[in-house]
Amino acid sequence: MRDPVVVATGQTYDRESISLWIESGHNTCPKTGQTLVHNSLIPNRALKNLIAMWCREQRILFETTEGSKRTNRVIKNKAAVEANKMTVSFLVNKMSASRSMEEVDGVIYELRALAKTSSDSRACIAEAGAIPVLARFLGPDIGSEFPDLQVNAVTAMLNLSILEANKTRIMENGRAFNGVIEVLRSGATWEAKGNAAATIFSLSGVHSYRKRLGRKTRVVKGLMDLAKSGPTSSKRDALVAILNLAGDREAAGRLIKEGVVDMINEVINEMPEEAATMLEMVVKRGGIVAVAAAYNAIKKLGLLMREGSEIARESAAATLVTICRKGGADMVAELASIMGIERIIWELLGSGTMRARRKASILLRILRRWAAGLEDDFFYGLSTAATASSASSTTMVLPA
Repeated sequence: MRDPVVVATGQTYDRESISLWIESGHNTCPKTGQTLVHNSLIPNRALKNLIAMWCREQRILFETTEGSKRTNRVIKNKAAVEANKMTVSFLVNKMSASRSMEEVDGVIYELRALAKTSSDSRACIAEAGAIPVLARFLGPDIGSEFPDLQVNAVTAMLNLSILEANKTRIMENGRAFNGVIEVLRSGATWEAKGNAAATIFSLSGVHSYRKRLGRKTRVVKGLMDLAKSGPTSSKRDALVAILNLAGDREAAGRLIKEGVVDMINEVINEMPEEAATMLEMVVKRGGIVAVAAAYNAIKKLGLLMREGSEIARESAAATLVTICRKGGADMVAELASIMGIERIIWELLGSGTMRARRKASILLRILRRWAAGLEDDFFYGLSTAATASSASSTTMVLPA
């Protein structure tokens, strides 16, 4: 370690190593696994001084001038780019020409690892024509005979898709695009299916591609099946891809027809944050059909407001507001039937995020209007609840 820096979680890493980690598309701390709230790297000068002192004692050369480090880095990067181009060209040619699947597997693994290192590597690999060649190894025939090869091929495609220009290359290459969907639907392993789902998520980051993917019944069904029956890691890949697709109204409608609300209800206990966030998006985009389907999730959302993480509590409250506003008195009655719901909402008002407190305030007002029996004024009250103050000080006991 020559240039120690501190990340958002307080952990210290070598600048070059952690920069590579972040540039490869990660947003978590490698040691703690926590999400990085920002990507700023703060120099750890105290540790750097200790390193310099130790190097002097050991008679190891340690450069301290920033200027010389920058010069050396520029030279190193130019050499690295040329070396990368040569390596990639050699690997892609070898992948194209080889008749041995074992040899191809080894080459694709090297490309998979290289594609993970930097944006320059991802661009270099794609420019060498790797995407259409990789697409050859995504089919079910490859998966049945060489499952590891299929995993390496779809994972290489995932790593390449992080680069914006490569998203276009994949989407415009029919064999690559359909190959990823084929792996999602009938991949030989859960890992292959999960990485195909992660590729769909990456591709859907572009709005026009999100709409295109959302129109594909095979994509929607593949993600739904994986979210229902896959192991936890693969389910998570499917859920985040579904969440992205649900941002488009047309795609949200397709997801609802395929039973996305029931699926969310099934996984909400296992993955509360992802499920609550997704349900919020679905009821927001899916209209009254989604709201009606969400009736059976109301009690689970109420429990989540009490026991969930900060993010889950916020999403649960926001989802309940949408359900109650769009669904009317029957939905509010179901919410009111939750034992101790008013106390749960008051606790959220006291300890939730700013948005969670705002949504809790609206829920409290909705419940109190409903309990007071103001049927004629009910929907008017819902329309003004967002801007109204949280409440009078009168305590009201809601029916169990």
